[in-house]
Amino acid sequence: MRRVLIWAPLVLFALVFGLVASGLIKPGDRTVHSAMVGKPVPSLVLPALLPGKPGVAAAELKGKPRLLNVFASWCIPCIAEAPQLMKLKQAGVEIDAIAVRDTPEAVQAFLARHGDPYTRIGDDKASRAQLALGSSGVPETFVIDAAGRIAYQHIGDIREDDVAMLLGELEKAK
Repeated sequence: MRRVLIWAPLVLFALVFGLVASGLIKPGDRTVHSAMVGKPVPSLVLPALLPGKPGVAAAELKGKPRLLNVFASWCIPCIAEAPQLMKLKQAGVEIDAIAVRDTPEAVQAFLARHGDPYTRIGDDKASRAQLALGSSGVPETFVIDAAGRIAYQHIGDIREDDVAMLLGELEKAK
């Protein structure tokens, strides 16, 4: 019996080491996915952020598939995705936006520098609309189907290889 007890600490150490090593090798997915995917867009009515561009209202997000991009001028990954959003716009995709905790001057400067792919830009000063969509950060892009339901959520910046996938998701959302 004593011989077995002598080996117990080593066995316990090996088990703890194995558990820690497995967590380091394959960490859990910490991405926060929206529970709103498959559901109608929440009742959003966001005022216009810029003159000449209407705000965003859920009632207007129907009729044809579109993208709803959650962004901010202070967001570095939003700069990285700007060329891809312009490509999507050139492909005929309608893109609406929600500007999170931003100012008109900063957004205007951002769009002047990086291009303006947006049809509408809603002002979300307190992140209420962002949270209602189930978005956990910027940038995030939602595919809205013709019936006004959230069909797909793209977390993070849109990269070159995501453009074809998003066009496919928009096609499925018709």
